[in-house]
Amino acid sequence: MALPKYCTPMERVGFAGFRIFCAAVLFFLVAPIIIIVPLSFNATPYFSFTEGMLTLDPSAYSLRWYQDMIDNPQWFTALKNSTYIAVAATIISTVLGTIAALGLANSKMPFRNTVLALLISPMIVPVIISAAGMYFFYTRFGLSQTYLGIILAHAALGTPFVVITVTATLSGFDHSLVRAGASLGATPVYTFFKVTFPLIRPGVISGGLFAFGTSFDEVVVALFIAGVEQRTIPRQMWSGIREQISPTILAVASVLILMSVMLLLT
Repeated sequence: MALPKYCTPMERVGFAGFRIFCAAVLFFLVAPIIIIVPLSFNATPYFSFTEGMLTLDPSAYSLRWYQDMIDNPQWFTALKNSTYIAVAATIISTVLGTIAALGLANSKMPFRNTVLALLISPMIVPVIISAAGMYFFYTRFGLSQTYLGIILAHAALGTPFVVITVTATLSGFDHSLVRAGASLGATPVYTFFKVTFPLIRPGVISGGLFAFGTSFDEVVVALFIAGVEQRTIPRQMWSGIREQISPTILAVASVLILMSVMLLLT
């Protein structure tokens, strides 16, 4: 963006300094993430750039850690568990969050603000507190260290994102369309699927993507609730850092970065 010609030299210097400052902040935030990607192609089992990598020697780069991620049964099982749990939790949180948002969109709903505060509380309360509470609650009902327990826990964490995005979409929704459908004899269910849902679909999809990303990347609740059979990718990475440091973790992290970028683009 070019500055107007009437800008003074000090204004131009200030504008250039502002852009440099923004670029520096962006680099500070993104650099730790980007540096993981080239390190994942390291041919040696180290977490640092070798002399061959710095000189762009082809022999210093390898796909061995990506191959190890595929061949290692622990990583493959963790990836399968993360995908299964994230998809199931996303479906539950999307359905519940959309229904809740439809109710909250009605200004006549009693205790509307209180209900909204309760629904988005998992986003405000520290995850460690939620995880501890879920652990004691699910243990009492035998849901700890089960797929159902971890799915319900992740659904609880993802529902607030769906509620917020769908509620924001419904803020500009023309409710006279619903009344018009009712006046023409359409049932509430038919009106929702034929009128309401097509208009709020972008908000529902966005909320579902946020819920999927939250479930796929969550580690604290998994440490409390998930057992050995329900080990997810983040928990496997946590265990790998503590027990056996391997560049395979960098390969998995690079794949997760790619998935996050794809979700953002979507």
